[in-house]
Amino acid sequence: MNLFQRIYSQRYRLYVSPLLLLLGLLPSEMYNMIARKDVAAVTLSAAALVAIVMHEGYRDTAYVPVAGDVPTIGFGTTKGVKAGDRITPTVALSRAMTDVQGFEGALKECVRVPLHQYEYDAYVSLAYNIGPNAFCNSTLVKKLNNQDYAGACAEILKWNQFKGKPLDGLTKRRKEEYNRCMNV
Repeated sequence: MNLFQRIYSQRYRLYVSPLLLLLGLLPSEMYNMIARKDVAAVTLSAAALVAIVMHEGYRDTAYVPVAGDVPTIGFGTTKGVKAGDRITPTVALSRAMTDVQGFEGALKECVRVPLHQYEYDAYVSLAYNIGPNAFCNSTLVKKLNNQDYAGACAEILKWNQFKGKPLDGLTKRRKEEYNRCMNV
């Protein structure tokens, strides 16, 4: 595809597609596919990063969030954390951003379909909380890669348990991620 074709296709997506949708000349399913971007071209939005750190909460000393879980510090960082570790807010935010980049990398390896920004943000938030292996090996990703976008979003709601028991905080977070994924 030459430069002219790329510019034209970008303008088509940005200007012509919404107009055709409003006039009823473009089915909404087609518009949604046009508006989605290749997952390699998407990065976590600032709003989603804020949502992640707000859900995780800040702790300056390592702690175990739920009995039987792994030690956590800062804004939900678990890698290399030991009991008694301490962290400042600045370092914690830096580590959270580094963690997010790792989860984005994992998501980009296992998701093979284009996504809206809001879908991407919801999935990174989920992966941040459940880990990249659980995310990439999930039914959610299978549905997503089969272009069952609504079904994949619905799978988010199933990740509200720890050791088989629903947790109120996880249920609330999953509902927010689901709403973000569905753009409501």
